[in-house]
Amino acid sequence: MKKGRTILLGLLAMLVLPFGISLAEDPPGSKANEKYTWRNAPRHSSGVAPDPRALKDQAVVMVLAANTFGWRGYFAVHPWIIYKRAGETSYTRYDVVGWGGGNVVRQNYALPDGLWFGSEPQILVEQRGDKAGELIPKVEAAIKSYPFARTYRSYPGPNSNTFVAHIGREVPGLDLDMPANAIGKDYREITNPVGLSSSGQGVQANILGMFGFSVGLEEGIELNLLGLNVGIDFNRPALRLPSIGRLGMDNSGQAYSEDVGDGNPVN
Repeated sequence: MKKGRTILLGLLAMLVLPFGISLAEDPPGSKANEKYTWRNAPRHSSGVAPDPRALKDQAVVMVLAANTFGWRGYFAVHPWIIYKRAGETSYTRYDVVGWGGGNVVRQNYALPDGLWFGSEPQILVEQRGDKAGELIPKVEAAIKSYPFARTYRSYPGPNSNTFVAHIGREVPGLDLDMPANAIGKDYREITNPVGLSSSGQGVQANILGMFGFSVGLEEGIELNLLGLNVGIDFNRPALRLPSIGRLGMDNSGQAYSEDVGDGNPVN
């Protein structure tokens, strides 16, 4: 009994403490003078994506993620995917946006690497060249096959993380590793509780994104409790934690190692 209580308390601490770390790194008071609203929050290019004109002859596929707007940013991220074929000089962007009704899968809703209502995106995946060119048709097919195109729930899903996780499952060549604070990535219908993890390279069992686990090369071992994830990443050693995503080796090893961004706006 005592041992079980200790394990439970330890698990609760791993779920709650990361939120405290997130608050300490970015206390609410530090943004008191930034009276951003949905209308005036910055949406300009972050410069993290390479200039597509400079890479006209290369295909590029990227997955980006930024903290969600307002208080939700302490818990979750919003991801999206951008790509261009060789010969193209602009990116196509896809993400899921819950407001506005109708089909929630939006094409070119915002700038390819734009700030997400004030939050700078981080690179989760970057592929270039022939491999990227081979991935693009598969990505487009995955976007078309997304099963929740007219359904959106910020918690526990389906949401923007569910959408990008679906692409990762359908296109394992992306080598997608979604962070632990991508709430909704593990959402599965109750009639389909077992299948591939969000990387497409592991296995997962989950009920409605609320209870379950994932095991895979990219995600390591991850437990899901009430939509919050905790685990261990062995590929790039780190703890996978709610609120902060990961604590350990930087995940940027998935990004293309050369010319990742030149600070120039992209379109």
